[in-house]
Amino acid sequence: MVVRRIAIVDDEQLVCKRLESFFTKEGYIVETFNTATAFWNRFSSMDFHLVLLDLRLPDGDGINILKKIKKNRPETEVIIITGYGSIDNAVEATKAGAFHYVTKPVRIRELKNLVKRAIEKISVEEENIRLKQVIANSNFLHDIIGNSHQMQRVFSVIQKVAPLDCNVLIQGASGTGKALVARAIHRLSRRSDGPFVSFNCGGFTEELISSELFGYEKGAFTGAVERKIGLLESASGGTVFLDEIGEMPSSMQIKLLHVIQEKRILRVGGTNPIDLDIRIVAATNKDLKKEVEEGRFREDLFYRLNVICIELPTLAERPDDIPLLVNHMIKKFSQTFGKKIIGVEEEAMETLIRYDYPGNVRELENIIERAVALADSEYITMKDLPPDLCQLDVQTVDGSDMVTMEELERRYIQKVLRKTNFNRTLASQILGIPRTTLWRKMKKYKIS
Repeated sequence: MVVRRIAIVDDEQLVCKRLESFFTKEGYIVETFNTATAFWNRFSSMDFHLVLLDLRLPDGDGINILKKIKKNRPETEVIIITGYGSIDNAVEATKAGAFHYVTKPVRIRELKNLVKRAIEKISVEEENIRLKQVIANSNFLHDIIGNSHQMQRVFSVIQKVAPLDCNVLIQGASGTGKALVARAIHRLSRRSDGPFVSFNCGGFTEELISSELFGYEKGAFTGAVERKIGLLESASGGTVFLDEIGEMPSSMQIKLLHVIQEKRILRVGGTNPIDLDIRIVAATNKDLKKEVEEGRFREDLFYRLNVICIELPTLAERPDDIPLLVNHMIKKFSQTFGKKIIGVEEEAMETLIRYDYPGNVRELENIIERAVALADSEYITMKDLPPDLCQLDVQTVDGSDMVTMEELERRYIQKVLRKTNFNRTLASQILGIPRTTLWRKMKKYKIS
């Protein structure tokens, strides 16, 4: 927890001592100054989060001092305190950037609430700056790609919920990227420096899940020759990702509910409770609400996990994102295989866009990895795609759909341009062609 520093600038020593004593007991670091000169000498070398500033000082005017503070350190909040209160002064102080304006005699409880609100504002602004820096300095979503409105909604929820330290439930079909979303939430959270521990709840016995999550003491059962730290305990200060939570046995659901409620565990065979500092992000490809209604999942655990729910769309629900995903994956696998693949031929791209992807993004990734590995030229062609995908494409074309290659190219270029709001740089990247080539094709097909 960040300890906040407060400067109290007032020519009345009794006021300074009273406020210093109170706010020091509240957990703040407090320094007092009876003159503007003394304050400025310290201000140049110390970052104060908040300044409680008297309007009239023997060697300075409070409004001018306020303006100078906001000019040099706009993030510092200032509360004006004065015995000469007037509406004009209050308006002037507010315009100059004061957080609030109070008159003497100061009511200490009122001032306490104002200080708390000012510090909360500072914390929010600091968190916003931190998130912007994280996003600017690193690709915080990594392989989560999408310009569709469905994915933009997902990105928005991730950024809002990540700093809140509440439990999150991610629901979506297999292959939609639930694990990637969980990692993005962790990276954007205050726990980003802590561990990210992942555990798949499906296909294991209760005993194995229990020993993996909770750990065990030496001699707890046959074969327990030494103490083992469980995943929940090892994730202290970080995030635990419980994948396929809908597959967890009912008896283990009760134990997990207890862990969430008590924030402590007992190792198997242990007697001493261990406190936990973890955040839980769970994921499932099932409709957990339906599972609850049909008695296969505990209702109380569902509500503990489902503080915030993120629903991931299938790839078929966001076909406009396929070209972006394809080009991202081409770059990724070209680097992996040491090849120079720069794009996809139009026919192959149309085939990729029309396919339904029952395996979602994971299936598309598999298709592109195979295509990059097999490609003989700089462009992925139909022959590089899986045979069943090509056969499906032939079967879904009837005579009425038959058009020339030029017409197909024109339609596709027009579609990409519309989807990118005619951003030629982005469109050329998606199409895998230089901007000059795109410009010539637009001129050729009279696309304006």
